[in-house]
Amino acid sequence: MATHGTGAYTADDGLPPLVRDALAAARTAGFPHSCRPEQGRLLHALAGGARLRVGETGTGFGVGLAWLVSGAGPGVRLCSVERDPGRARVAAGVFADRPDVSVLTGDWRRIEEYAPFDLLVLDGGGQGKAPGDPPADVERLLVPGGTVVVDDFTPATGWPPLHEGEVDRARLHWLEHPALRATELRLAPDLSTVVGTRLLV
Repeated sequence: MATHGTGAYTADDGLPPLVRDALAAARTAGFPHSCRPEQGRLLHALAGGARLRVGETGTGFGVGLAWLVSGAGPGVRLCSVERDPGRARVAAGVFADRPDVSVLTGDWRRIEEYAPFDLLVLDGGGQGKAPGDPPADVERLLVPGGTVVVDDFTPATGWPPLHEGEVDRARLHWLEHPALRATELRLAPDLSTVVGTRLLV
């Protein structure tokens, strides 16, 4: 969940129509935490490689989901879960004309009902960043060869990566996960994302 993601969109030129619609909903609600455009472009590209299913935690008003939907090919089903009922209802309205998209209301673990995924974006739960929020089990939630995306990190400048002066255990969990080949991608001077692919064996 990007702190100032909605405000990072200074111009709507060139955005996919669904992204514009979701962004308008977020702006109307005064919601600042939308997926940043740098992250959205990455999601758009990764969704193009999905074969059957894409999952997301933390729908918000659907900006990240709109990037995913706009990048996914025909026949791909997309599912996102949002804990706030009001946001989930508005986001579902953005995708009302897309029978291939489901927006669920509830805890992020509801995403498990639709697993396994070719692409899983952990933005609103399952990242392992917050106390009481265990990391998602990618061996259960991803198909072999599937990709997980964990966003909203500050770019690391050394090893081990630090967060607020302490070793960033959440980031290390993903970068050193034995079932993944993972790396950190710097998307902007103040933004990075961990992307990992589940091993085939």
